[in-house]
Amino acid sequence: MKNMKKTETLKKNYEFRKILTKGKYYSGKFIDVYAIKNKKNINNIGIAVSVKVAKAVKRNRIKRLIRENYRLIENNIIIGYDLVFLWKKKQDIKNATFFNIKQDMNNILERIGML
Repeated sequence: MKNMKKTETLKKNYEFRKILTKGKYYSGKFIDVYAIKNKKNINNIGIAVSVKVAKAVKRNRIKRLIRENYRLIENNIIIGYDLVFLWKKKQDIKNATFFNIKQDMNNILERIGML
């Protein structure tokens, strides 16, 4: 029996747009999260890092860190949400550490009521 994945990735521009316009906004120190209930039994997550933050290599690193932090707490997260994670433009790229993102993500997901 294959293990059911609890999370899908958002890929389409309109999926991001819908969550960014209709979703509830939660701000952390390093990341912002937009969340909206999706009436499904999976979570959809999208990660966006602005071009203004850094060049592609560093942007992709931030995305990987966010994705990995999410993966590690995925089993404790309540399902049924669409989430978009955004790296704050004002934050220095040096602050993109595993630990900073982990703390931020835990705080925000607790505020949403998903942890």
